[in-house]
Parts: sequence; structure tokens; C-alpha cells
Amino acid sequence: MGPTMKDLGIDQLPADQRAALALEIWESLGDETPQPLLTTEQRNDLARRNADLDANPGMALSWEQIRANVEGNR
Repeated sequence: MGPTMKDLGIDQLPADQRAALALEIWESLGDETPQPLLTTEQRNDLARRNADLDANPGMALSWEQIRANVEGNR
């Protein structure tokens, strides 16, 4: 493993600067962004949910519905 946050002094930065740095590092990955590894259980759950959605497309909410719901709960 390479240098740690402590080695680079990043742990001494204020939280907002650490967050900004983390975002900058993440965005620098571009197409190299690592894909998360899923367990077999997670893959099966996603496949089941996808099959449920295919069988019942009306169960999905539109972005407008989701946004209205979120904004209505403020």
C-alpha cells in the first residue's frame, strides 16, 4: 500500500478540505473508477429485484414522483 492519510498530513486538514480532496481524487479516476465487488447474495437480490420490476413496471416511481415526495417531506 502507498502512503497513508497520516503520512501525507491529510488527517490534519479540516473536514471540508478533506471532503473536497476526496472528491477531487475520486473524480481524477475517470474511467478507472473501480467497480464494487458484489457477493453472490447481492447479485441474486439485484436479479430478483430486476425481475420484479420487469414483471411489474408500474411499481417504479418516476423521478418527478420521487422528487415531489422528498420535497413534500421537508
